Amino acid sequence: MSKNITTESVQEILAELKRGTEEVLVETELVERLSLDRPLRIKVGFDPTAPDLHIGHTVIINKMRQFQQLGHDVVFLIGDFTGMIGDPSGKNVTRPALSEDEIKSNAATYKAQVFKILDPDKTTVAFNSEWCNDLGAEGIIRLAARHTVARMLERDDFDKRYRGGQPIAIHEFLYPLMQGYDSVALRSDIEMGGTDQKFNLLVGRELQKQYGQPSQVVITLPLLEGLDGVQKMSKSLGNIVGITDQPEDMFGKLMSISDDLMWRYFELLSFKTLEEIEMLRKAADDGKNPRDIKFELATEIVARFHHLSDAQKAHQAFVDRFTQGALPEDLEEKVVESEGGALGIARVIKGVNFAASTSEAIRLIKQGAVRFDGERLEDPKLELVPGTEGVLQVGKRRIARIRIQ
Repeated sequence: MSKNITTESVQEILAELKRGTEEVLVETELVERLSLDRPLRIKVGFDPTAPDLHIGHTVIINKMRQFQQLGHDVVFLIGDFTGMIGDPSGKNVTRPALSEDEIKSNAATYKAQVFKILDPDKTTVAFNSEWCNDLGAEGIIRLAARHTVARMLERDDFDKRYRGGQPIAIHEFLYPLMQGYDSVALRSDIEMGGTDQKFNLLVGRELQKQYGQPSQVVITLPLLEGLDGVQKMSKSLGNIVGITDQPEDMFGKLMSISDDLMWRYFELLSFKTLEEIEMLRKAADDGKNPRDIKFELATEIVARFHHLSDAQKAHQAFVDRFTQGALPEDLEEKVVESEGGALGIARVIKGVNFAASTSEAIRLIKQGAVRFDGERLEDPKLELVPGTEGVLQVGKRRIARIRIQ
């Protein structure tokens, strides 16, 4: 152990690094690495599968930033080679491969977005085509010989597809191997990824051992729940906060999360210390309005991706709109077909996609989350007749001018 690093300081660093993580494999090895008198190499890979990142992606980027602040070297690895294979993690069908042009375009966008969090002067951006292309056919065959089909089928998603009679393309088996080879090429000390990446990360650990290198420490992080608080944040589910969202939109989305989910977001997204977050929890327990604490979260996140002045303006706009009753000038208008008869309010709410089902709409009404022309609705059996017009508001974010016809 370096004379500048004490057992106490390593334990303090370890506690902060473990914040918001799912697993550390193996923790004793991480302690040993942290005690070395040299910067560690931290590898995190991103396949450029979409042009924009959302705040769910930033959970791991925030952890990369922590390592940077501790003086370690971070490698932001763009999987331009593996992106052409398609990551099968968590998929029940073969994932379509990206074209070279799509990969280049998405990679450029990623680089621009991640430096809103990472220090560009302390970040190495690498593309795995740099070494994967050099392997050639012979090298890939030799790499494939280092792993068995039986081991591949230990992976949960492969196993489910195999048992369910769903096809698994041969090239999909190459993905974990190529990702693992990245760790060999980079001689990484630590690799981080989402919980769905655990198998791939462990392949890297095993391949390093076979290539005579010290095996990397694996750190997995949870997949952030989306705005609904149930499903993981995903563009396809429409429950995301994009890091390129406009300040007011981003602020409003963050204010729409539940009070319980707010603490999860604080843990995984905020740069506040654990002690500061605990003080906020105590304030809530002592009676402070959770909305005011949520204001702090939303302001911090918006300021990170825009500016503090933008966050402050978004805060004021939110207060004006939802506390003082001001309505946006460009309020969306929705027409609900009644087929000649009165419509129950729950069906109206579902009909304008402000609730997934009438039962959810009824629950929202009972919770006091529904207003019509500013008046809180309490009767889930209320009916609206054709010709009715007004402003329907469900929660803080779902609002539109509706007309029954």
